[in-house]
Amino acid sequence: MTPEQVVDALRASGCVFAEEEAALLLAAPGALDELLARRIAGEPLEQVLGWAEFDGLRIGVVPGVFVPRRRSELLVRLAAEGLDAGAVAVDLCCGSGALGAALRARVPAIELHACDLDPIAVECAGSNLLGASVYRGDLWSALPTGLRGRVDVVLANAPYVPTDGIALMPSEARDHEPRTALDGGADGLAIHRRIAAEASDWLAWGGRLLIEVAPAQVARSFQFFRAAGLRAAVHTDDDLDATVVIATAG
Repeated sequence: MTPEQVVDALRASGCVFAEEEAALLLAAPGALDELLARRIAGEPLEQVLGWAEFDGLRIGVVPGVFVPRRRSELLVRLAAEGLDAGAVAVDLCCGSGALGAALRARVPAIELHACDLDPIAVECAGSNLLGASVYRGDLWSALPTGLRGRVDVVLANAPYVPTDGIALMPSEARDHEPRTALDGGADGLAIHRRIAAEASDWLAWGGRLLIEVAPAQVARSFQFFRAAGLRAAVHTDDDLDATVVIATAG
């Protein structure tokens, strides 16, 4: 199959960036026909290629794992500010482990922990976070109790899509990413409430928790963390179309 034929096939399937995707598929290991068929069927390009670009890194991605979005780079950038080597960091709802990997690339020698409820995500994160501790479990309960009161920074790209909104998402996400990574409950903030409720038990004095949120949800998410006894602030990045709530202990 020629490059032109690959481009034509992608374009016919509705691919907006057919030329760019064709170049990546042609350079990828594996049978081109199979890779192309998977992409045309709607599987996310990153899952087809086996990697996603995130904060300057190539993060390994497997079928069935949430694909890291560029907007989440704001979480990493803010978390790295003022963070020193030796700090204790947690990638909560870690998915592929992209946030933790990017943070460790920016601040080497941190003590990194990550957790997720999905076993496929835990396995994928383990391969991306060599040397870190990766756990399977539900939010804070996945972490060893010895981390209570010791965590300097938590990054959380927790689910925040309202349940009714999932049907409106692109097929790539709706059909190929785990629902547990998308569904935030009726108002999209069910997981945020649970994270806020226990955050102060895990953060060290001055420790920060950074969580991604949709603009329409900022005020409510902000209040969850304030009600939990944490200081809260909001940061946005128009270029990344990203909004982050930062909650600080102490």
